[in-house]
Amino acid sequence: MPASPASAAIAGLGLTELGKVYDRTPRRLAAEAVRLAAADAGLELSDLDGLLICPGIAGSVLDVGLAQVLGLRDLRLLSVINAYGASAGAAVELAALAVTSGSASAVACVFADTPLRASTPAGATFGLRAGARRAASGPAASGPAGSGPAASGPARAGPGGERPQWHGLQGLSAGFGYRSVTAEYALAARRHMARYGTTSEQFGAVAVAQRAWAAGNPRAQLRDPLTLADHQASRWIVEPLHLLDCCLVSNGSIAVVVTGADRAAGLRRPPVHIWGWGQGHPGDQLERGSEFGLRTGAAAAGPAAMAMAGIGAGDVTMCQIYDCYTYTVVVTLEDYGFCPKGEGGPLAASGALAPGGSLPVNTGGGQLSSYYMWGFTPLSEAVIQARGDGGARQAPASDVIMVSGNGGILAHHSTLILSAHAR
Repeated sequence: MPASPASAAIAGLGLTELGKVYDRTPRRLAAEAVRLAAADAGLELSDLDGLLICPGIAGSVLDVGLAQVLGLRDLRLLSVINAYGASAGAAVELAALAVTSGSASAVACVFADTPLRASTPAGATFGLRAGARRAASGPAASGPAGSGPAASGPARAGPGGERPQWHGLQGLSAGFGYRSVTAEYALAARRHMARYGTTSEQFGAVAVAQRAWAAGNPRAQLRDPLTLADHQASRWIVEPLHLLDCCLVSNGSIAVVVTGADRAAGLRRPPVHIWGWGQGHPGDQLERGSEFGLRTGAAAAGPAAMAMAGIGAGDVTMCQIYDCYTYTVVVTLEDYGFCPKGEGGPLAASGALAPGGSLPVNTGGGQLSSYYMWGFTPLSEAVIQARGDGGARQAPASDVIMVSGNGGILAHHSTLILSAHAR
C-alpha cells in the first residue's frame, strides 16, 4: 500500500551557529544540530531510531559514525544520503517513507559542512579542475566580506591543498576559462537569456527581493539594503553572473526530526506536515539538442510532489527555492509552473517574490543573503515559516509551502510540499 504523505511531519528543527564558524568540525556541528532538533521536538536522543546524514564537501569525515558520536543505539534506519544540493529533500522523503511504513518512528536528517576558512577568500575553497562537476551545486562565490570565487583568478588548490591536474579535453576547457561551477552555471544562465530574452536586471531583482527578506532575519549573513544598481555595479564573476548573483559560503549544521503526524501533534512544537515529495534527475550531458539551462529536474520533481499532495501551482502560497544563483530561482519557478517558460525573469522583476508580493520566495534571504547549507537552507526556512516563527519576516501566506533542492550543475532536484495544516 502506498505511504500516505499526510501521515508524516517534521517535529523538530535544530540550527547551529551559521556563517563564520571556525572552531568546530562538521561531525561536531552535526551532533549539535541533531541534539538541538530533538530538544526542539521535546524528544530525548534515545527516542530517535533513525539517522540520515548528508555530508558537505569539507572538513572531517561525516558518515554513519555520527550515530556513535551521539550515543544512539538500536537504530532501525541509518544511512548517508548525498544528492548534493537535493540531499535535504531526498532525506526527508526517505524519512517520511520510513515513518509511514513503520520501519522507523523518529528519524533525524542532518547536514553539516565547513568549507569556509578563516583568512581565506570564500571561493578558494571551491577550486576546481577544468570540467569538474562540483557536487555542491554552487560556488558559494560571495561571502560576508565580498570574497571572490574560484572562477575569478588562476586555479587554486582544492581543500586538501592539491593543485588541479588538467589533461586532454579538460585542459582545453581550462584554456578557455571553463573551470568552475560558476562558469557552468553562467553557461546555463546565458542560454536562458539567449532563448527567452532574460536580462541581468531580472536576475538582479531576485537578489534585491531576497536581501529585503533577509533584513528581517537575525541569522542572515547579509542584511544591509541592496538596490538593483548595487547588483549591476558588483563585479563580474563569470559573465553574465555578477558577484551578487552568487550564493554565500557558510559553515554550520542544520537538522530536522521527522515522525508520524499523530505523534508530532503531541510534541513540543507545532508539526509541519509533509504533503508530498518528488525527485528529478535529467542527466543532461551538454550534448547538442539537450535542454541544459532551459529545463531542469524541477520540471519532473515539482509536478510529482504536487500530484502527491493533491494540489496545483495555484494552491502554493510560498516558495523556498534553492538559490545557488539568481538564475536558478528563475528557471525553477518556471519549471514548477508558476509562470510560462521564459517569463520567470519578468515575474521576478514585477516584485512578486519580494516582501508584500504575490508569491513570497526565500523569506529568510535564501542562500544569496542568509546562509548556505545546501538544501537545508530552504527546508529550515519553510519549517520556520510554517510554525509562524519568522518574526519580522513572517509572511502571512504560509499555508502551502513548496521547497526545492538543486544538486550538481542542474543535475539533481528534489521537491517537498509542506504545511502547518494536516492534509
